Amino acid sequence: MNINFWLNGVCINCEAEPDMILLDLLREKGCYSVKRGCETSNCGLCTVLMDGTPVLSCSILAVRAEGHKITTLEGMQKEAEEFGSFLADEGADQCGFCNPGFLMNVFAMLQELKDPSEEDILEYLAGNLCRCTGFAGQTRSILKFLQYKKEQKEADNA
Repeated sequence: MNINFWLNGVCINCEAEPDMILLDLLREKGCYSVKRGCETSNCGLCTVLMDGTPVLSCSILAVRAEGHKITTLEGMQKEAEEFGSFLADEGADQCGFCNPGFLMNVFAMLQELKDPSEEDILEYLAGNLCRCTGFAGQTRSILKFLQYKKEQKEADNA
């Protein structure tokens, strides 16, 4: 089937088999941040944004991307670099395998929730699995990042 969609701001026209999953198409298009993990929609490693909403690309057919805007970590390098330093400072990126899916969910959460509490953060990110860190470092990094962004915004408004 021929499909048209936006991938990280670029219009894509390509062929996709009817049974091809979005994860495979994205990796075929060079988006290697999209990881294959559990393939059962339980780990969050394959998370991408579809029209700004996090979706698990292992559980969506590629043809469902038709007409949508798909964003992977490759399309959010500036944001990833900025937040990544907070992850590193908190020791929350030991192997890094879960980071792309985790970051995509963090970015979606920051768009959806204004001033999330620690409880909100834990609930929003419950679908992301990390076998290295236990999420304490990730949670600290998000809270510190939120404080940093708040201070930045206050300084800009001063």
